[in-house]
Amino acid sequence: MAPAMSGDWKVQFPCTRAEAEAIHEDDEWLASLDPMPSIVADEVEAFNDNKWQLNAYFAGKPTKAVIKSIHDRLASAAHVNPIVEELPDADWVVMSQQGLEPVHAGRFYVHTSSNKGSVPKGATPFLIEASRAFGTGGHETTTGCLNMLDNMKRAGKRFDVIADIGTGTGLLAFAAHRLWPKAYLTASDIDPVSVEVTADNAQVNNVPCGVSQGQLALCAAEGTAHPLIIARAPYDLVTANILAGPLIELAPSIANILRDNGSLILAGLLNTQIEAVLRAYKRQGFRLEKRTDFGDWPCLWLVKRRTYGWKRPVRATGRTSQPPGDFGTW
Repeated sequence: MAPAMSGDWKVQFPCTRAEAEAIHEDDEWLASLDPMPSIVADEVEAFNDNKWQLNAYFAGKPTKAVIKSIHDRLASAAHVNPIVEELPDADWVVMSQQGLEPVHAGRFYVHTSSNKGSVPKGATPFLIEASRAFGTGGHETTTGCLNMLDNMKRAGKRFDVIADIGTGTGLLAFAAHRLWPKAYLTASDIDPVSVEVTADNAQVNNVPCGVSQGQLALCAAEGTAHPLIIARAPYDLVTANILAGPLIELAPSIANILRDNGSLILAGLLNTQIEAVLRAYKRQGFRLEKRTDFGDWPCLWLVKRRTYGWKRPVRATGRTSQPPGDFGTW
């Protein structure tokens, strides 16, 4: 949507996370509305999927019928009146991003164009906009993963074949490219929109896309279930910053694509979920190398133990129940 001019409107609805995601994913239904809104949704109460907020932005005043059409899809807001307001002469995208504080983690500095701040001396900056990424925002899981990658490099680790599963906006893949620029890089996400976002962000941040050495190959995939991901295995390093449930589901599949002594970074889980996640990966022969915590969010560095002799095959579909559109941490 272009910068707002006089006559742009916003309608605010309370909702649940599931309701917001359902609207976000139904592009055909959104396109049928006149005027067609741009949707931005985010959590109101941390870690509470029942306390979310949906903002619909319109170029022109929406009709009562359009507002009702959106309202009717939000069952949790049935008894709450939406808030309708005309916007001032300003860019609402920039306004919506002003609360996104830059993240400084290890040698990396992540910011939006509207809130660049002061890039620390010697830091590697990344420009990651929030306008197309559903629920995007700075997060402890991002900080943990960037710090862990930086620690690996400082420890002298070298990786030649790297995969970022559930890449979101591409940030972790970009960081890996800066640290190991000659590696073969693969980034995937269950949501095709996320792949488009990553491709755009790669261009902005001078990360070359392609399938050659030193380039970033992209694909839309459920977990590891994609010919590109499978063909490039085994990997030296895999990163997965998603959710605890999908991380547990993907343990056999990730083990199958990671080489012996390969490294795995896991994030997106809460402290209360760490034991369940670790159990799933220990069953696949992983050991915990290092753990760091940022608030309630741990980041795990696991190493796959070397296997000797015959190992019983593991049935792994490579798929996950990770919901599309769930790439909200930069």
